[in-house]
Amino acid sequence: MEDGKPVWAPHPVDGFQLGTIVDIGADSLTIEPLKQKGKTFLAPINQVFPAEDDCDKIVEDNCSLMYLNEATLLNNVRVRYSKDKIYTFVANILIAVNPYYDIPKLYSPETIKQYQGKSLGTLPPHVYAIADKAFRDMRVLKMSQSIIVSGESGAGKTENTKFVLRYLTTSYGTGQDIDERIVEANPLLEAFGNAKTVRNNNSSRFGKFVEIHFNEKNSVVGGFVSHYLLEKSRICMQSKEERNYHIFYRLCAGASEDIRQKFHLSSPESFRYLNRGCTRFFASKETDKQIPQNRKSPEHLKQGALKDPLLDDQGDFNRMCGAMKKIGLDDTEKLDLFRVVAGVLHLGNIDFEEAGSTSGGCTPKKSSSQTLEYCAELLGLDEEDLRVSLTTRVMLTTAGGAKGTVIKVPLKVEQANNARDALAKAVYGRLFDHVVKRVNQCFPFESSSFFIGVLDIAGFEYFEHNSFEQFCINYCNEKLQQFFNERILKEEQELYQKEGLGVNEVHYVDNQDCIDLVEAKLVGILDILDEENRLPQTSDQHFTDTVHQKHKDHFRLSIPRKSKLTVHRNIRDDEGFIIRHFAGAVCYETTQFVEKNNDALHTSLEYLVCESKDRFVRELFENSNNSKDSKQKAGKLSFISVGNKFKTQLNILLEKLRSTGSSFIRCVKPNLKMVSHQFEGAQILSQLQCSGMVSVLDLMQGGFPSRAPFHELYNMYKKYMPAKLTRLDPRLFCKALFKALGLNENDYKFGLTRVFFRPGKFAEFDQIMKSDPDHLAELVKRVNKWLLCSRWKKVQWCALSVIKLKNKMKYRATACIKMQKTVRMWLCRKKHKPRIDGLVKVQTLKKRIDKFTEVVSALKEGKQEMSKQVQDLETSINALMAKIKGTVMTRLEIEKEHEVLVKRSEGMLGALQRKKQEEEEAERLRRIQEEMERERQRAEEKERRRKQEEDDRRLKAEMEAKRKQEEEERKKREEEEKLLQAELEMQLAAEREEETQRQAVLEQERRDRELAMRIAQSESELITEETQLDSALRSNGMASVTPVPLKATAGGPPTNITMEEMVKEMCELLSRGPQVQATKAAVGTKKYELSKWKYAELRDAINTSCDIELLAACREEFHRRLKVYHAWKSKNKKRNTDTDSEQRAPKSVTDYAQQNPAPVLPARQQEISMNRQQRYFRIPFIRPADQYKDPQNKKKGWWYAHFDGAWIARQMELHPDKQPIMLVAGKDDMEMCELSLEETGLARKRGAEILPRQFEEIWERCGGIQYLRNAVESKQARPTYATAMLQNLLQ
Repeated sequence: MEDGKPVWAPHPVDGFQLGTIVDIGADSLTIEPLKQKGKTFLAPINQVFPAEDDCDKIVEDNCSLMYLNEATLLNNVRVRYSKDKIYTFVANILIAVNPYYDIPKLYSPETIKQYQGKSLGTLPPHVYAIADKAFRDMRVLKMSQSIIVSGESGAGKTENTKFVLRYLTTSYGTGQDIDERIVEANPLLEAFGNAKTVRNNNSSRFGKFVEIHFNEKNSVVGGFVSHYLLEKSRICMQSKEERNYHIFYRLCAGASEDIRQKFHLSSPESFRYLNRGCTRFFASKETDKQIPQNRKSPEHLKQGALKDPLLDDQGDFNRMCGAMKKIGLDDTEKLDLFRVVAGVLHLGNIDFEEAGSTSGGCTPKKSSSQTLEYCAELLGLDEEDLRVSLTTRVMLTTAGGAKGTVIKVPLKVEQANNARDALAKAVYGRLFDHVVKRVNQCFPFESSSFFIGVLDIAGFEYFEHNSFEQFCINYCNEKLQQFFNERILKEEQELYQKEGLGVNEVHYVDNQDCIDLVEAKLVGILDILDEENRLPQTSDQHFTDTVHQKHKDHFRLSIPRKSKLTVHRNIRDDEGFIIRHFAGAVCYETTQFVEKNNDALHTSLEYLVCESKDRFVRELFENSNNSKDSKQKAGKLSFISVGNKFKTQLNILLEKLRSTGSSFIRCVKPNLKMVSHQFEGAQILSQLQCSGMVSVLDLMQGGFPSRAPFHELYNMYKKYMPAKLTRLDPRLFCKALFKALGLNENDYKFGLTRVFFRPGKFAEFDQIMKSDPDHLAELVKRVNKWLLCSRWKKVQWCALSVIKLKNKMKYRATACIKMQKTVRMWLCRKKHKPRIDGLVKVQTLKKRIDKFTEVVSALKEGKQEMSKQVQDLETSINALMAKIKGTVMTRLEIEKEHEVLVKRSEGMLGALQRKKQEEEEAERLRRIQEEMERERQRAEEKERRRKQEEDDRRLKAEMEAKRKQEEEERKKREEEEKLLQAELEMQLAAEREEETQRQAVLEQERRDRELAMRIAQSESELITEETQLDSALRSNGMASVTPVPLKATAGGPPTNITMEEMVKEMCELLSRGPQVQATKAAVGTKKYELSKWKYAELRDAINTSCDIELLAACREEFHRRLKVYHAWKSKNKKRNTDTDSEQRAPKSVTDYAQQNPAPVLPARQQEISMNRQQRYFRIPFIRPADQYKDPQNKKKGWWYAHFDGAWIARQMELHPDKQPIMLVAGKDDMEMCELSLEETGLARKRGAEILPRQFEEIWERCGGIQYLRNAVESKQARPTYATAMLQNLLQ
């Protein structure tokens, strides 16, 4: 996040997108996409991966990237795909992306020649590289190989399989006809086993394992094809956009007119088995014109032909006929195949209707009589027998003779339709088996040394509706994934451990429990399904209920309503189940599970086809008929399990795979629209995860995919080395080779039997070894040098070994001496053992004497007597010890005398214990008396505390009453002041109004006079007279004013007063207020001019003056200056400065002082009014810095203040987790509250005032006495009540 490097974050469409991390959460990251600046989204932390520095860098092997994760894998595949590089390596595993168009020269003969004999990694990734690696491994390791080609439908499995076969037959074939036959067998198998699906136009609806066999000379000698699980349900039913198998459409489109008329063929629309799906042909513009109009369906005529570069029904029919000829099928057998295919089509057109007879049942419709005739003709059956077999079912009873009684049971219309479809599926299934059999017969071989098998099977499938086919396919993929895990992950890690490489273990999900859920005996789903098939009345619902009942607590199995898809939640519990596969959970609908699991026909139909007049049809059913159980022929229930047969085939296949070396090709479908150059990242990522590539990345990140035994490397490169080097043993030879080449030791590791290479490093090594001769000479020189160095090290090691041997001999000599000494000591101990044991016992007894002495010394009475007894006992013990040392005594004598001493000591111990108990009893009584005395003292102390608490409550009540009285007086005083103020404002308003009127009269008179002067300017007398009057007015000024009448007082007559009298009266009214009186008093009594005094002078005067008025004035001036200083300091503080140090009192106190300025009293009056009262206060206090750390105020501090008169004398702050702050007046003036008691408003705060005792207890506990004492001794404390009390205490 700090570097701003891009990362890969999940994206719903592209799989991953580039972005940067902007925030980190608990289990998610906030990502900002590079293409959408400003927008962010949350992504799980385990789904965000680091990206390469160059995201457009192309590497051929993903293991070459710096970061190995699924995001970089997807990005590398994306970038390569955009440049038509559809193949990518992940170590030795090939990822193949379907390009959906023909890339020029990608599979040309020249390309085949390029890859022949080349090591993996020397050329760009290609399917040919995997094929050549399999061949070289087979040749070198003398072991058969398998190539597993997997992927979902449309990913290109079939095409890659064909390319592998073509490469092997072209490169290592004998040039005979058999090579061409192996390649030409594919079109025939595709015609009968491939079909168009929604996801793929040429989807293989069966699995196949193609084996190419080689002789001892590593040349192709033959082949063999095994097939698995043909999708028979497609013969009778397809979805709207899908088709039946290609052979039906190719026969309709490409057959000659003779064949068409002979087999009664027409357009696909006329056949039930074709017209319920897509009826359009695959054709190009040219071939579409060549197909007659009467063979095209209305859908084809309306919408046109289907387009695919690899499919053309008419052209493919001709190519199929050519392939049949090349693999040895003559015209007769070819027509037999076409005739049976046409017979299946006509069989599907037979319709039934209810019969009118009383026996019930059904009969073919009259409109189907022609179709019935065609079907019987093409399959070589009797028309009447076919009609009866389709509408009735034969039952054989065991009673009534050896053969029993034959009973014909009429079938209903639905049952007849099912019988018809079952016959069609059985005929086509046998026909497909015959095609595979004939393909295998066309390339026979007498003997084979090894083979290379190519497995082409459908990958993990999940649709909206999943049936029995998907169940079997996904079961197969579970087994293959387990094989993949064992081969790539488990066996790889076991090999690393066995060879001692020390590679970290990779954890992967073991899916054995899922496999057991399907194939376990008795309780597995397949066995439960077989049991259901054997019941007389089968039911899909009963089968589903049984599965849920037997696996109700299984982790891998759950009911449909727990699905994450809404469409599956509508399925009832008895209609389906969910299996959690390795690739994800799939919901299976069990409808027709029972029917699809039974591959047998009912008896009448089976007898009918087995007795066909047509030899070809009869032979199709001969093998199955011969293998039938005799009990079934006797009329028992006919049942052949499709699931069990598939399980057996799958186990045989896996045994074969485990016995061979393996290579893997993972085919990927780039988009759902099946178009070129469109890369759907999310869908491709899902395919890569389902194929197990993520686990492979984890393993390869610390693994060594390439390896070679020492002897193979020796045989491979000894021809390039001189004889001097070839004499070395293979391991030393390889070690010398690698050291001489100077290869990075991180790129390879030596095991016990082979050397392991990092991805791509074996190719580099091979290229170096096969370089020019000059380089080889230099290499030999380096090898010789390394051999000299290694041999010199061996000499050194031998010298060290000799020194080690010498030291070992010395050690053994020392050990021998020690052994002799030990034996001698043992003999001596054996001889003197009784005396030694006796001495040990007596010494143990002697140790008790010290304890006896301690106990005796603690006694208070009888100490002398007991001390004498102890001394006597000690003398006896010493005498016995001297006797044992000086004379030879037996064990019995020693024990006897020891027993006597033990009894004496025990008797003495008993006496001591009795005395000790007596003294302890006396001590216990004494303690009881002391406890009673302490209890009395506790009771007295409790009573004293109770009285003290009562006194405290009384004092607090008095303080509260006093506070309330003062508050009432203050309120009453404020009300009086408000009344006086209102009265004064009313009087002033009346005066202002009268003054305004008087001014208006004077102004009018002035204007009249000016006008009269202008008019009468010629009359000098008038002007003179007015001038005199004017001068008189100017001389008098405002000295005499016209009286203004005012209202009479007390109802008397109006009183005429002048303006001066009125102003005087107003001043008297205003002077009644206390604030005004205080101001006047302060002005009048300001005896001392202190404004020019210095701070030190004020402080000295406060500390030394005895003049009360001077002392009060100095205090007032001192605190006024403190207020001014602190106000300036607060205004001019630095930005971002901590406000803790500037807060000297709680915010509530300073806010009150600002909102309610106290009246200014003269210093003397203030001193008298307060009378130097000692008052103590406590209020909560939280500093701003602590408020942010603890927003809920759980840790509250306290602010204590002691006011000596009007000003603070001591201040204390207590905060949790901090040291207490102690401040005293004089020493800490700058840090203390500068406000007076009246300004703080503390006297008006309820509960703020505390008792002196409470303050003093806290002050003493926090070390205030020592702090004040230090301040007094250093002459820094101001004389206060507290300093006086401390001095009295010290004196």
